[in-house]
Amino acid sequence: MSHYPPTNPSEFETDDESLFIRPEIPPDMLIAVTLLKQYAYCPRIVYYETCTPRVRPTSYKMQAGHDAHERERNRAARRTMSAYQIPTGERHFDVRIRSEKMGLSGLIDELVITEDEAIVVDYKMSSRVGANHLLQLAAYSILVEEAYQVAVRRGFIYLMTARRFEEVPVEVGLRNSVAAAIAEIERIRIYEYMPPPVEQLSKCESCEFRRFCNDI
Repeated sequence: MSHYPPTNPSEFETDDESLFIRPEIPPDMLIAVTLLKQYAYCPRIVYYETCTPRVRPTSYKMQAGHDAHERERNRAARRTMSAYQIPTGERHFDVRIRSEKMGLSGLIDELVITEDEAIVVDYKMSSRVGANHLLQLAAYSILVEEAYQVAVRRGFIYLMTARRFEEVPVEVGLRNSVAAAIAEIERIRIYEYMPPPVEQLSKCESCEFRRFCNDI
């Protein structure tokens, strides 16, 4: 018998690359895609944001990231398609997207549509790609496939600090990770479950929730 919420990502593994499993999400409780990114970085952030929503400290890093995104959108509009290895395409910025089926909603920085594919482009104020960035890009890709009925085989993460594009294949393993993360986020917010601290305590140094964790 299966149990809910699943607690082991391996429960989502399958040999069928066209299939990935996800838990059912009530239509009025859509998960923001950015929350998946936070989960991959530190699950405790999901707890603080969903179980203690009135307590939301801000930081200089957060504001700096918002300002950098605004500047990057202006530059991106002038950029050619060569960065995405295509001659032409239809570009859209700040694309709001949601799916009751997936239980997700989000805001895509840039979406490029061609005749045979769609490409998600996500801007990050970072010098390297992290696992949390990959998870967010995969979630956006799944939402785009459902909404536009077009394949998303790859995406790009633009590292604003390094001014470099990183191409990301949107493969089945990454898609399955989205389903596993959704299940764990549901576990946290439904049962108000406090996850253990991350093993990489260096992540805590710039975290706005650091003072709430008394065991690190």
